[in-house]
Amino acid sequence: MSIDCKRSHAVFQRLESDLVKLSAKPSRDRVHRFRTGARRLEILLSGIAPGLDRNQKKLLKLIDRIRKRAGKVRDLDVQLAALRSLKVPREPRRKTQLVHHLIDARARQEKKLQKSLDRASVREVRKRLKRAARQFDPEVCRDPLTVATTFVNTFYHSDAPISQALLHQYRILSKRARYAAELSQFSPASARLIGEIRRLQDALGDWHDWFILTAAARQNLGGVPESPLVAELHNLTGAKYRHAVALLSRARQTRAASQPQISVAPADHAGASQARANSAA
Repeated sequence: MSIDCKRSHAVFQRLESDLVKLSAKPSRDRVHRFRTGARRLEILLSGIAPGLDRNQKKLLKLIDRIRKRAGKVRDLDVQLAALRSLKVPREPRRKTQLVHHLIDARARQEKKLQKSLDRASVREVRKRLKRAARQFDPEVCRDPLTVATTFVNTFYHSDAPISQALLHQYRILSKRARYAAELSQFSPASARLIGEIRRLQDALGDWHDWFILTAAARQNLGGVPESPLVAELHNLTGAKYRHAVALLSRARQTRAASQPQISVAPADHAGASQARANSAA
């Protein structure tokens, strides 16, 4: 199945628009949209396009620097949303204390993000985005659904024992698989694969959001014996971890029953683009 030309060209246009909005005001939604758009561009240029030229390499490097800054803001936004949704009758003061700590940390990270969004940097990224969009040729690209399936096979046909580190890696890979699949032309096969990836991505993302919140709470309030709030977060995170593991295990069993077993070497999960995901993890 070939790439959807309209969707692929929209990646450049939307990311430029999201960058301009982010530089004006790094709100929660704008930070999230920019990071998602940056990931979509990365998978499009480094995973689906045939190869990176000089302009594309420089473009991805510039965007990656901003995306990492935005990622720290996004993590704190997610932690705040999770903490505020938690109904804990005990230790209301400690919950308030942790909320204020996260708000202060977010303000500091937002200032750093704004520094990386100076006029010169935004202007250069926009210029390189426009040039990359003009030079992009969908006709020579790889099949996005094949790229997505390669990522999916990595965590469905791997013999590696499931651990927190592995789930974190698979969380990133599931995003890349979804972004690749969403660039393909619509078909029942692509719709099924996207739905399958989303279910796993939601479970892994939910676990990870509470995992980083628990780590922040432990750092600021002490361990489980010292704080009932930390104990509650620890138990909740454990439940979400078990749910994610169970979902991944069931998906592996379903795939194994319907397809021939594929052996995936740890060092060859998905070529060069996989290596970049491993590095990010």
